[in-house]
Parts: sequence; structure tokens; C-alpha cells
Amino acid sequence: MRLAFIMSELGSGLRRNLTMVISVILVTFVSLTFVGAAGVLQLQIGQLKGFWYDKVQVTVYLCTDVPSNTNCVAGPVTDEQKNHIQELLGSAAVKPYVEKWTFETQEEALTHFKEQFASSPMADSVEAGNLPSSFRIKLTDPEKYQIINETFAATPGVDSVVDQRKVLEPLFSMMNIATWVAVFVAGLMILCAALLIATTIRLSAQSRDKEIGIMRLVGASKTVIQLPFVLEGVIAATIGAVLASGAVWAMVTFFMNGYLANGNSGMPMISPNDALKIYPVLILIGIVLAGISSAVSLRKNLKV
Repeated sequence: MRLAFIMSELGSGLRRNLTMVISVILVTFVSLTFVGAAGVLQLQIGQLKGFWYDKVQVTVYLCTDVPSNTNCVAGPVTDEQKNHIQELLGSAAVKPYVEKWTFETQEEALTHFKEQFASSPMADSVEAGNLPSSFRIKLTDPEKYQIINETFAATPGVDSVVDQRKVLEPLFSMMNIATWVAVFVAGLMILCAALLIATTIRLSAQSRDKEIGIMRLVGASKTVIQLPFVLEGVIAATIGAVLASGAVWAMVTFFMNGYLANGNSGMPMISPNDALKIYPVLILIGIVLAGISSAVSLRKNLKV
């Protein structure tokens, strides 16, 4: 009997406040979509880091005829210096951090340069002597770059040590900034959703003030009085959260794995399965948000 009464009051409240309920659904949908987008962006950043960091190399550029630092004042790298660098790569102090390494001559560097800048006018003006030979080192752990840098930076014959991760870090930094912007916007939208839910529940309770008074007179408990109103907010927010989960799924499936993947075939994208962990979080946020907002509105504003 009590359950039937609560469900009856819930249905009545939803019908009377349909416009406000729809507003709660839409605001919750938009706010949680931003939260989901931020989560997806972080998953994608992790995917890209794992993919690219596994491929990046540390390049040890050797001295050429044109000195650029004190290591090269004696002129271009000698065969003896090259042999010394190879010995360092195979030494007990360095070898554990090196997965493999290759040596690129100036002629090979020129070939790669012309392949990369084939459409540029400067491709024909560059000669092998203008480009440095180099050791290209793949590390077992890309985070250990500093060990290689400290070992080779001051070695005679070495012009510079370059970590390719430095090229990627600005990209990841921009993506992280975009994530925080999405989180900030999501926070504002969640605040709006909480205020709208609280307002909706307060108006719903005020519209049934006489009914609430009668329920008090017949001895209805606070839980029985408040529960239909709380459930109104929870149902509306849950629908919004489910719609937000659908929007996130569509974004991952059709935009990231469709449009972006087709235009960037070499870039790994997260799959819809990777985003599964986000959906329960969105729904939980919606339920908790609605429950707390409704309860606070009833207990502190209406004194129900």
C-alpha cells in the first residue's frame, strides 16, 4: 500500500511538472556529456602516449664541419669518437636502458631529408655535408631519457642529444588543457543542473502543499512524504545521464573511430569498449546529484 501510494505521487508529480522535468533531463544531459567528453579525452591521451612513447627515439647527433657547441670545436666527429660512442652504448651503465640502436650516416640522413621534404624547394639545395650523422637509440623505458642525455651530451664528437618526446609534449599539454576546460564547463553545468533540480523539487512540493499537510495530519513519515519528490529528480537526472552516455558512445563510435580514424589512419583511437568504464560513472553522478539536490531542497527550504 505504501509503495503504491509513493508511485502514485511520483506519477502525479511527473505529470504536473513535465516541463521542468524535461529541463532537468536536458541540463543533466548537457553537463554529463561534457564530463564524459573530458573522460574520453583523457583516455585518448593515454592511448596516444602509450602508442607514440613506444615509438619515439633519442637521437645523438654528431659533430659536422660547422661547430655548434664546445664539443665540436675540434672539427667533425672522428672514427675514434664514433667507436667510443658505440662502446658507451654497449657499456654496463647504458646497455640496460637501450633496447636497440642504429647509426645513420650523412648520406642516409640526406636521403631521408629529401623524402620528407620532397615537395620543398630547399630539398635540392641541401648536401650530405650539411646534415649530421647520428645514433638513433630506442630506449627500454622512454622516461629514462635523462640518463642517455647525461652520458652523451658532453662526450667528444657529440653535437646534441634530442629526445623526440619533446615534440609530442606540447600536443599532450594542449590536450590536457582542453580536458580541464571541458571539466570546468562540466562543473558549471552540473552546478546549474543541481540548482534546477532543487528548484523543480521545491516547486513540485509547493504545488502539493495541501496534500503534504493532509499527509502530516494522518501521520505519514518524512520518508514517505519526501521520497516521491526525490524520485522525481532522480528519474529525470538518470534519463539525462543515460542520454549523455549515449552521446559519448556516439562520439567515440562515429566521430573518433569513424571520421577521425579515417582521416588519421596511423593514429590509434580508443574503442567504444574502452569507454565502457565512463558510462556507469555518468549515471552514478546523475543519481547522486539528483538525490542530494532533492533532499537538500526538501529539508532545508521546505522543512518537509
